[in-house]
Amino acid sequence: MGNKRRIQINVPALTRVEGEGSLTLKIEQGRIEQLQLSIFEPPRYFEKFLEGRAWHEVPDIVARICGICPVAYQMSAVQALEMAFDLTPSDWVQRMRRLFYCGEWIQSHALHIHLLALPDYLGFDSVIGMAAKHPEEAQRGLALQALGNDLIKLFGGRSVHPVGARVGGFHHAPDVDAMARLHERLLALRPQAQALTDWCATLPMPDVTDDFVSVALKHEAEYPFHTGRLVSSAGLDIDSTEWEQHFREEHAPHSTALWSLLEDKPYLVGPLARVNLNAAQLPAALVTRLERLGLRFPSDNMFHSMLARAVEIEIAIEEALAISGSYRLPERPFTEVTPKAGIGYGMTEAPRGLLWHRYETDDAGLIRSARIVPPTSQNQARIEQDLHHSLQAFGLDQDENELRLHCEKVIRNYDPCISCATHFLRLKLDRG
Repeated sequence: MGNKRRIQINVPALTRVEGEGSLTLKIEQGRIEQLQLSIFEPPRYFEKFLEGRAWHEVPDIVARICGICPVAYQMSAVQALEMAFDLTPSDWVQRMRRLFYCGEWIQSHALHIHLLALPDYLGFDSVIGMAAKHPEEAQRGLALQALGNDLIKLFGGRSVHPVGARVGGFHHAPDVDAMARLHERLLALRPQAQALTDWCATLPMPDVTDDFVSVALKHEAEYPFHTGRLVSSAGLDIDSTEWEQHFREEHAPHSTALWSLLEDKPYLVGPLARVNLNAAQLPAALVTRLERLGLRFPSDNMFHSMLARAVEIEIAIEEALAISGSYRLPERPFTEVTPKAGIGYGMTEAPRGLLWHRYETDDAGLIRSARIVPPTSQNQARIEQDLHHSLQAFGLDQDENELRLHCEKVIRNYDPCISCATHFLRLKLDRG
């Protein structure tokens, strides 16, 4: 290809990614001269919306930030407000929050694997074409997603923007019969989740290793959903109050969304980071199955993120079985709240990665200030770094269409949840 040839490719819409943005790629004489992942996220003002609102309004407001991860926003928010009010929820509430979170992981991971990611690895444009050739796999994905949605609805009243969570616990406790029915569905779908992991482990994945820093919660006794300390593969070990001492957000010139850096460097949050840092908490039988297939965590191949999601579906189902199998109605599903002036922090693991909240309240429990750091903004710098590395390994002399498809595949691998929009990638390729 001649040095004077200049090529521009504009892809106005990329399906299977939630949000809107663009990628600009410039290649000169076999080298990447410019690569910019730009996200056009319109101002949503949720942090400002919260100012002046009462403490009990916060869980329902933050649930509207994301239609896929509302539980994560609610659980991080109630954690922060409970810290501000010096409130400790009951053991029942803590266990039910873990069960509530299992539903979100199951539905989100099942949706991403089957509807968003798998078409990339099986050579289809969408799940519609994939379902014609792989009907059982598509049906499995829908069944697992429905299971997760119904688990969320059990506590939240509905699966999208649930309204059942509150500071101190839940507005209501599911009845015993409903929990028993959920337990039976979990048992019935457990083999499907195991089959999904085994299938994902055998799919042909790009063999591209990279050096990146994983960041996730870690708990000494359990796989982390909503409790634990924040650790990294580089030695970080902090609690939620110390986040601002190590992480900072900045505006990238080519993106309206904030980027987050750890000690001024990109880092990874999400399922692969969690599995890497919590490999010791994986069920022994699951580890044995993966080893028989020649796979082991920690992994430095970003394309193992899809396998990590399948692994976490299994973990969520096992956790949900354990909790639902010993369910008892409480005397009351929440602890009474006495609002006070204070500052509180909360951090939990959304399906896509760490979600951190900070709130300051006045004597009446009105929100004076709020700060929310979602997982996708934390991964943006890492996505751009990964694109550089992965494209070099893929080969910059590839056909323009192949380059575009590879870029899309890398970006979708992170399952970015950018904003409530339908378009994401416009690729402008300038090859000198």
